[in-house]
Amino acid sequence: MRLPIVAIIGRPNVGKSTFVNRLAGEQSAIVYDQPGVTRDRTYLSAFWRDREFMVVDTGGLVFNDDTEFLPLIRQQAMAALAEASAAIFVVDGLTGPTAADEEIATWLRQQPVPVLLAVNKCESPEQGLIQAAEFWNLGLGEPFAVSAIHGSGTGDLLDELVNYLQPVQDIPDIDEIKIAIIGRPNVGKSSLLNAFVGEKRAIVSPISGTTRDAIDTKIERDGKTYVLIDTAGIRKKKNVEYGPEFFSINRAFKAIRRADVVLLVIDAIDGVTEQDQKLAGRVIEEGRACVVVVNKWDAVDKDSYTIYDYEKHLQERLHFTEWLETIFVSALTGQRVEKILELVNQAADEHKRRVTTSVINEVLEEAVRWHSPSVSRSGKQGKIYYGTQVSSQPPTIALFVNDAKRFNDNYRRYIERQFRQQLGFKGTPIRLFWRSKKARDMESVSNNRAARV
Repeated sequence: MRLPIVAIIGRPNVGKSTFVNRLAGEQSAIVYDQPGVTRDRTYLSAFWRDREFMVVDTGGLVFNDDTEFLPLIRQQAMAALAEASAAIFVVDGLTGPTAADEEIATWLRQQPVPVLLAVNKCESPEQGLIQAAEFWNLGLGEPFAVSAIHGSGTGDLLDELVNYLQPVQDIPDIDEIKIAIIGRPNVGKSSLLNAFVGEKRAIVSPISGTTRDAIDTKIERDGKTYVLIDTAGIRKKKNVEYGPEFFSINRAFKAIRRADVVLLVIDAIDGVTEQDQKLAGRVIEEGRACVVVVNKWDAVDKDSYTIYDYEKHLQERLHFTEWLETIFVSALTGQRVEKILELVNQAADEHKRRVTTSVINEVLEEAVRWHSPSVSRSGKQGKIYYGTQVSSQPPTIALFVNDAKRFNDNYRRYIERQFRQQLGFKGTPIRLFWRSKKARDMESVSNNRAARV
């Protein structure tokens, strides 16, 4: 069963995102003292008493202005209201009723969804009652004096809200694959999200920086559930000023950490830039599975050699991620978009895969037989005793050796290549930990094993 949805509606800068964070009990929606920070619909889970629901943060509504993103924000707010069981109209108790509030109230009275009126910024209980009373003339029933910052008054509002929400019981645990969509600004991340969903779930605009929040959207394909996380475009750090973009990029980095698989979206026209390389490095650093999605392939002038030349370009620019799968798509036309999920499934499986110790040691024995560790100038040679996988997500293998310092970077890369050639691990980074152990320690381990046998 799907959780009931509560849409948070209001004009810009009345504290909707702060109110959403209060209801959800977490600092997820971006809060910044500037109108227009929230643009897309952002869904967060919340509960009150015996009711669970999804609260939806929306952009500030402005009806008489069609500049920049405002018409798109209106579309998002209307879409949120269309799927909602109830709506909370947030107004500013400090400024009192405005013409914009009255215009939104008139529009809400025409909607079939029940609406509750939250008068925010009523920090003083006594003064709050006076502030709230001014909003009776909006014609939406009793105004609830609340403080999103301190939480006062929200209990009374939620007590009324649950009357409009159906209880949800016996929700089964769902095995979900979380997919973070990352990339530079304007490479088509939101267009890709919309192509998956089949609706205008995220605002798409040629203006870079359109997406601000990391937005979660669930889809189902062939009995599997995926959570798509659209993120803000990540620019070079030196070009980012403290403010909404700074918070948005931090949200994007958090999205990478909580994802099972990352889609690194690259603009086919621009090719792999220095910033793309840094983002790929960030994904590896976080240990996430990854698929490279080359978007806008429809805009490339192609001949029979184009794709091979482009693959060579990718290999040169992303040489440190040769284990990644790459797919060429067009979010605009939908070309090969659904095939991305096949690569996601493969990467997710490899990311959580475990290999037995015996198989790992078979690979090590063959690798050493073909290419033994080099001998140092002092005549000492590195020796690998055995290896074992200690964790997954990403697959992590501990190698126990006589002295980790005797294995140079070239040999360590050689061993990693052998693991990939013999065991796969396509689409996921793997981590190798080289642990120094004295010979007598390893003899003790061997003896203990023999005794157990």
